[in-house]
This record gives sequence, C-alpha cells and structure tokens, in this order.
Amino acid sequence: MSAVALASCTAGPPSPAPSTPSPSASASASPGTPSSAPRTTPGPTTASPSPDPGSRPLGWGPQQRDQDAAAAAVAAMSPEQKAGQVLLPSYGGQQVDAQAAAIERLHLAGSIIMGDNVPRDPRGQVDVAAMTAVNQRLSRATTADGDPWPGIVGVDQEGGIVARLAAPLTEWPTPMSYGAAGNAALTRDAGQGVAGELAPLGFNLDFAPDADVTIGPKDPTIGARSMSGDPAAAATQSVSFAQGMLAAGVLPTVKHFPGHGSVTTDSHLSLPLQNAGVEELRGRDWKPFQAAVDSGLPIVMTGHIAVPALEPGVPASLSSKTYAALRGLGFKGVAVTDALNMGAVTKQYPAGSAAVSALAAGADLLLMPADVAQAHAAIVQGVASGALPKERLDEAATRVATMMIWQGRRGSAPAPAGSGAALSAKVSGSAVTILAGSCSGPLVPGAVRVAGGGPGDKERFEAAAARAGLAVGSGPLVSLIGYGGAPAGGDIAVALDAPWPLQGSPAPVKIALYGRTDAAFDALAAVLAGKAAAPGKLPAAVGPYPAGSGCP
Repeated sequence: MSAVALASCTAGPPSPAPSTPSPSASASASPGTPSSAPRTTPGPTTASPSPDPGSRPLGWGPQQRDQDAAAAAVAAMSPEQKAGQVLLPSYGGQQVDAQAAAIERLHLAGSIIMGDNVPRDPRGQVDVAAMTAVNQRLSRATTADGDPWPGIVGVDQEGGIVARLAAPLTEWPTPMSYGAAGNAALTRDAGQGVAGELAPLGFNLDFAPDADVTIGPKDPTIGARSMSGDPAAAATQSVSFAQGMLAAGVLPTVKHFPGHGSVTTDSHLSLPLQNAGVEELRGRDWKPFQAAVDSGLPIVMTGHIAVPALEPGVPASLSSKTYAALRGLGFKGVAVTDALNMGAVTKQYPAGSAAVSALAAGADLLLMPADVAQAHAAIVQGVASGALPKERLDEAATRVATMMIWQGRRGSAPAPAGSGAALSAKVSGSAVTILAGSCSGPLVPGAVRVAGGGPGDKERFEAAAARAGLAVGSGPLVSLIGYGGAPAGGDIAVALDAPWPLQGSPAPVKIALYGRTDAAFDALAAVLAGKAAAPGKLPAAVGPYPAGSGCP
C-alpha cells in the first residue's frame, strides 16, 4: 500500500517510508448514536454422534458449526449491530481510546493498524509492549456486545515497501524475492515467520500476500510487491506464503482481485482501467486467485479497478459482476474491499454511498471507509429503505462472524522454527540475481565505492561491505537504485526494489537484489566479494533480459 495505506492499498502512492497519514475523517471524530439492542449469544454447539454434521468443512477454513453459530448470533442482532460487523476502519495517530469507543458505539468488526498508529520507543523503533496493549484494548472493545468471537486486528505487513511494523520485528525483503528464489517451501516458512511475529502482538489478520501478476515497468502500483510476472509462479508462491501465515495463527488476505499487476494507473489516485477480456484475465491475472480458492484460503481482497468486460466504469470492489466472477471461481470465504478511502472510490462515491454500493454488490467486509460513522448510518438507512436487501447484510455479517468464530477456536499456533532474521537472510541470499556480469569469483577487487539509493542505503551497504571484508572508498563504483529510482551507471548497478531500472543502465554488471534490509545488503556484499553465488532468477522480463535470466 503506501502513503495512506498500500494494500489495503489505501490512499496515496507507495512510499518506502512506513508512516501513514491519517484518513480524512477518523472514527474517533465521527458522530453516531446507533441503538445497542441487547441480544443473547448462542453457547457452544453440542457434539453430535459421529459423523458430526457440525464438523463438515465449508471449503475455506471454517466448519458448519462455525457458520451455524454465526447465523444464530447475527439473527439476534439489531440492524445497527449487523452494520458494524461488516466495517473495518482505520483511525488517526494514537487515538486508541477514541477508536475503542467508536468500535463499541458502532459495533465494529475491529480495526486496522496503520503506520501512524504504531507506538514508538525513544529510538524510533516499534514499542512492542505498547503495540500489544493497543491491540488488546481494541480487541476488548469488540466484545462489548458479548460476541463469542475475537474482533479483527489487522495490519499491512507484506515486506518491502509495505510494512507498518519495523525493528525490532524482522525486516523482510520485497515479495518479488520469493519469485526470484523460486522455493515454495522457503516462501511458506517466510509467511509463517512474518505471522509468527504478528500473532504475539495481538494481530490476527494480515492484508498479505499480494497475488497480483505484474506486467513489468508499465505496472506503476504493484511492482516488486508482486511475486512474479508468471501466473503459475505467482500462484504457487502466494499460496505458499498464505499457508505459512495460517500455520502461525494469522488470517492471510489474497489480493487484489481481479488483478492489479496488469493495469497502468495507480488506484490510490484514480480509477485504473483493465481492458483485458475475461478469458485473458482467466489465463493470467486470475490464476493465483483460482489457486487460492482451490487451496481453501479464507479471504480475498477486491481492488479498485474498472473492468469493462465485467461492469464498465464501476470499480471492481463495488461491482456485482466482479463478485459474481470471484464466486464463480468457487470462492466461499470473506470478500473484503480494498481501502474505501482511496481516490479511485472517493472521487466517484461520496459520503457513505461507497459502503452501501460495495455491500450490495457482494462485499462482506468494508475496509477503511473515509468516514466510518457515515458509512454505518448509510448501511442502516439502506436496509430500512429497502435499497440494501436485509438478506445481503445478513449474509455478509454471517460470513465475517463465521471466519472469526473459526479463528477464535483455532487456538494458539506453535512458534515457527528458526528466527525471522535468519529466514529473511535466507530469502535474500536465495533471490539475488545477476543479469549481467560474471557468475563466479569476486566482482570487485577488495574495495568499492558506493553511490545512490535512498535514506540509509549507503550506510547499510557500507556496513555489509565491511562484514564481507570489503573496503569502501576506492575501486569500482556500485550504484544503488532505490524504490522508483532511475537507471544508474557506474560499474555495478544494483536494483533494490523492482528490477526494471536495470533495463536502461549502462553498467556492465547488473544485479537485482529485491530488498534493502541489512540481510539483503549482506547477500549483495557476499556476491560482490565472491563469497557466495547469486542463485536467483528474474521473476519478470526486464527489457532484453527474459524472465528466468540469472546465473545457472
């Protein structure tokens, strides 16, 4: 995501900095006094003689018993309570008490944590204890109605430029690293590693992985957030990552259906147009989503993309034809919208109309409405007027409750094997790719110069070079190309994010690193010093270098 919420994708173009501006209207500032009708909550279901009909799987994680309990609970809810169950808002800064009060007042499903909500210690690092306390406070607020399931505490933690939580948590390279490494087992371990650090802090849902298939340099939004430009590889890697997350106790979100990697406009700013026909989409963009459905994954996010072949002029996230297409793949789980405060939506759907339109179209969970109280009131009014069928709201609220009842009974997950730092290093070491230059022996004579990159990149490179036994200050020039950077010259060009800038670089040695973590720079320094091979393969074509390019 980005400046307001990459991946949800939330508003604002992607930025390497994790901080996120507050939404235009936070929940804490929103009025609203919906009724809080009391209701009884069904107790645990009684076990039946074998075979137990309650244990029947629903094909996306939960069992029939979970759905039955959810349906009974939703049937006892007031319209105001049902409307809250389908809303997942953000909030501004450290206004935790105000957000908790809004959750209780509006009966909300929970909250998403953005970059500006993350407490920091005096060194600027994540205050882990304070973050855990924030999540516990928000989670407690969702139990005010007596619901027997946990509230959602979500976050965007993909790795690379989309990471709300940094040190002391593990810093992960870009998701494209998994496509370059081509090791599904390693990708699953990484997904488990990411989620294994989120769960102890109280997060139970991550808006990852990104399953978009990138088309390369003409893709302005996804880029290295995509695992591959090959549909089959993107499917394998994204499903593996998601399965690892589930194993660690966190719900993954596969995004952004019907595919954001093949459009040329940034939906944070305006509405992209996807001109491909349905058959072309099935053969490319939808393959990872079909794999996710076939694997029984619980959540798919819809993107703000107009697809004339489905419903001209309407964002997919608000399009009934798009949700029908998603269900047509066999998906039975929770369909969540991308952030509803993004430009692709707010320019076309004012006030609370986006929430009602998305819900009526087939969405189950509405992420980050620009004004959550306004969205809540619009849903309640829509049901009262008949503009929004009561059955559609019931279906959506039941799906969300079913998922969270299942999540609540899954119990604690075992800690993933190995440290996150070691896994992150293994991913980067497996992904580093040489597009031009020698595949064996040292690439530098023992000393290097360095230029370019973004904030902190030169310092990280210099520290890694020292650890690899390389002097800095003389010798070949290493040009670092950061996120969104232009092609650079020098003797060795290194792309730290998407590899596209290497296409225009005149440097005789070209390396794709797919990350700017300390571990990624260690992998680079080891290759430069001839102490490690570069086993990665290019996950998408870069100019004259076809996908699959790299050292043998």
